[in-house]
Amino acid sequence: MKRSIAIAGNMGSGKSTLVEFLHRTYGVAPFYEPNDENPYLADFYKDMKRWAFQSQLYFLSNKFRLHQELDRQPGVVALDRTIFEDAEIFATALHQMRKISKRDWATYRGFYEAILDAIRPPDLLIYLRCSMRPLRQRIRLRGRRMERDVSLAYLKRLERLYEDWIANYDMSEVLVLETDNLDYIHDVIHRLDVMERIESVLPDEIGRPNCA
Repeated sequence: MKRSIAIAGNMGSGKSTLVEFLHRTYGVAPFYEPNDENPYLADFYKDMKRWAFQSQLYFLSNKFRLHQELDRQPGVVALDRTIFEDAEIFATALHQMRKISKRDWATYRGFYEAILDAIRPPDLLIYLRCSMRPLRQRIRLRGRRMERDVSLAYLKRLERLYEDWIANYDMSEVLVLETDNLDYIHDVIHRLDVMERIESVLPDEIGRPNCA
C-alpha cells in the first residue's frame, strides 16, 4: 500500500535522524533534503538579498521533483522536510525580511500554488518541536559550514512561522513530537513511545518493526 510520512521541523530539530530511524526500524524508503546540490546556497549566505529568490526557486523546483519521485515510489516512504516548509517557512521568512521583492514573491507563490495542485500531500506529517536552546546546541554540534552564522533572530522567526503553519495545517494527519529531551536512539522508553505513537496513526501501513 502506498503511504508517505513527512518529517517537518526547524533547523536542527532532528528530521534526518528520524527519517533514518524510520528506515532502520520499519524499512521505509528514506528521502533526504538535497541541500548540498543547490548551486546558489554559498552565494546566498554571502548576500541574501541578491540571491534569495534564485536560491528559493531552486529549492522549490528540486523539492517538486522529489515529491514527484515520492508519488511514484511503492510502499511506505519518509521525507526529510516538505515542499510546504520551503514556501511557508523559509521563503516566507525571506520575503518578510525584504530579501525577496514583491514582484519575485508573486512569481514564487504562483509557481508554488501550481505545484500544490500537482502533488499529493503526505499521509502523516510528523512535526518536531524544539525550543531555541537545544536547537542552537544541535546546530553547533553538527557543524555545517553554511549554518555557522545563522542568527538567533532568524531562528526565532522560523520558529514563529513553523508554529503558525502547523496550527493551520490540515492536509493530513499530524503527529507532534516534543524533542527537547527526546532521545529515541539511546533510550528504550523514548523509542517505544515514538514507535507506539507512529503505529497508532498508521497501524496497517507501517509494517512490523525490524528492531525494538
